[in-house]
This record gives sequence, structure tokens and C-alpha cells, in this order.
Amino acid sequence: MAEEVVTYELDGEIALIGLNRPDKRNSISDSLREGLAPALARAQNEAKAGVIFGHGDHFCAGLDLSEALQWVNAPPEVRLRRRGNLHPVLDVMARGYIPFVAALKGATIGGGLEIASAAHVRVADESTFFALPEGQRGIFVGGGGSVRIQRLMGFARMADLMLTGRVLTAHEGERFGLCQYVTPKGDSLERAKQLARRIAKNAPLTNWAVASCLNRVNDMSHNDGLFMETLISQAVNSQRSYDGLKAFVEHRADRLVEPGKSGDGGETIAKS
Repeated sequence: MAEEVVTYELDGEIALIGLNRPDKRNSISDSLREGLAPALARAQNEAKAGVIFGHGDHFCAGLDLSEALQWVNAPPEVRLRRRGNLHPVLDVMARGYIPFVAALKGATIGGGLEIASAAHVRVADESTFFALPEGQRGIFVGGGGSVRIQRLMGFARMADLMLTGRVLTAHEGERFGLCQYVTPKGDSLERAKQLARRIAKNAPLTNWAVASCLNRVNDMSHNDGLFMETLISQAVNSQRSYDGLKAFVEHRADRLVEPGKSGDGGETIAKS
């Protein structure tokens, strides 16, 4: 599948989705967006968790600007159809049935950061750098970043990146909420797979509630959020719930990992 712009592999219970334009730093073209949509839909039906990553040295350098030049001055009705066309694609990942882990490296900027922000867990290696250079390009985020990235890092930090062209290291990105883990260079994909396999062991209905419902609660008022929580907490109850509680009561359940470790027992952040 090396010739495919988006690669797909089912590895046991996890789906591996790769952005495959390494000569263009995996920048977002029409063909990449069109290839990403069916891959994400397929993962929802086949896997219990997903991993999204970039082939080559970078995760994704954002919008393919050479392609964008062909339509940026097009009539308003043409631009309207193009801007926002990544929203429904990324919503499948952000609010679908299964959780996704993003494995980041190198350039994770602009639209690439928007793709990463749609995942539920983000693992960056130490080569990763984050930026939102829209201000310098005369454009604005168009892949959901004004919502997702702002919720991860806050208005002030996002505005700083967009207005000044500031570039963040992997460790700065972790401190600012853009990723939850930092690994040594070259290790982010393997760590993302490990975490995805751990996630796939969870009760499927609980994974669905975290992946699809938790972020919707974030959209609601306080009272509506509590009401939704009550509904979802009842909806996820199943035989798996009973078996899990019974195993805990009978001292058969896995113990929690040590503080400072992730759910799979690994380090949460590389030593800087």
C-alpha cells in the first residue's frame, strides 16, 4: 500500500492509519483528505482502537499551500465548499465509536495539529515541533482547530502561536496540553501502538463513552452535562461492567500502576 496517500492496516484489534505524502511532509491535499475519510470509517467498524501517524520524518506540515493557491482566490461559492471540508472527516475520529492515539514526530503544524487534536491521546517524540503559522500565511485555521486546539491549550496560548509565529518543542507542547506523552526520537509510533492495545482491552461501551460522549459534555452547560453523564453512565452498563466490578471485589483485577506511569506501565514523558 506504499503508493496510497493514506495507508490502512489492521494490527490485531487496532487500526493503523498512515498519512503517506512524505516528500511533502504529509501536507493535506484533496487526495489525502479523501483517503482519510474511508480509512477512519473502516476503523470504526473493524478495530477497538486506532493509531494515526505520518510516514517519513514528519506527522503533517498542514495544508498543501501549492494546491491551496489554485483556489484561494476562487469565487466565494467555490471557497465556501472547500473551507471546512475537513470538519466531517475529523469528527469521525474525534466523536466516533473508538478512541484514537496520534503518533507525532517532526512537523505537526497548522492542519497537521488540527488532525492531531482530533485524536484522544497524543504521543510526540522529541523531534516534534508545533506551530500555527496561519497569521504569517494570511489564512485561518479550517480543520476544527479554533475549537479543538483552543480547548487543549487555551485562547491565550493559541492566539500567541497564530499571531507571532511561535514554534513549540515537544516538551513545551506537553506542558501546553498539545500532547500527553513525549518519547525519545523515533519511538512515538511504537508507544502509540502500546497505548492503543491497552485501550483496546477496555470495555467497548466505556471506550465509546470517552471517545464520543465526553467531548460532547464539554459543549454543554453545567446542568445539561450532568444530565448527559447520568444517561451515559447507565448506557454503558453491561455484563462486562459486572464482570469487571466482580473481579475487583474478588481481588482478581489488575492493580493500578505506580504514580507517574501510564496505564500500560510506561513512562508518561521522556526525560528532557
